[in-house]
Amino acid sequence: MALRRFDLEAGGGSFSFKPETEDKIAFWRAKYPADKQRSAVIPLLWLAQKDNNGWLSEPAMREVADRLEMPYIRVYEVATFYTMFRLQPVGKFHVQLCGTTPCQLRGAEALKEVCQREIGQPMYVTDDRRLSWEEVECLGACVNAPMVQINDDYFEDLTPDSFAKIIGRLKNGADVTPGPQIDRVNSAPEGGTSALTDPALFDGSRNRIEALPNLPGAEPAKEA
Repeated sequence: MALRRFDLEAGGGSFSFKPETEDKIAFWRAKYPADKQRSAVIPLLWLAQKDNNGWLSEPAMREVADRLEMPYIRVYEVATFYTMFRLQPVGKFHVQLCGTTPCQLRGAEALKEVCQREIGQPMYVTDDRRLSWEEVECLGACVNAPMVQINDDYFEDLTPDSFAKIIGRLKNGADVTPGPQIDRVNSAPEGGTSALTDPALFDGSRNRIEALPNLPGAEPAKEA
């Protein structure tokens, strides 16, 4: 793993959670006993990242450490180990482009060229602060490759043209529709299913229990 350092200059001198995040913090902390509060470090770092415009500043990590009564270095260790935590500023819309084998085989390299052309180099933030991108490992949507994650949403079955249109809409403040960008529902076959089309396979009728076995007075099971 490459060495990961956080951006000290961009983080400023302070951080505070948003008031509406406090209930979420309480929810995660309540999952652990009083003497095991450090176990909540990953969800609290995730919440801090969301409240800090998509990245973790050093003051944000210190706030998590103070909340959980942890040494700062222990929180830094977690944040620098997991690549889900970003350690430098990102755009309002941060693109995570999957570069693992299934997406590579289906055209991720061409999507990377779109990112470089429309946004810039990895982790570069556009002048209007709207866009940034990075290449990541598998995001678990291999059947819909190639795909990207933008903030919390997946955009799948992309082509360079469809991806460029999404980037263009984000640049101009227009809405975008996540999910597959072709004629399919979720991970179903393109154009609809052509097998296992009998509705009775899915309405539960084939698994209906007519009678409970082995009740008193029930007919004994016949040997084959």
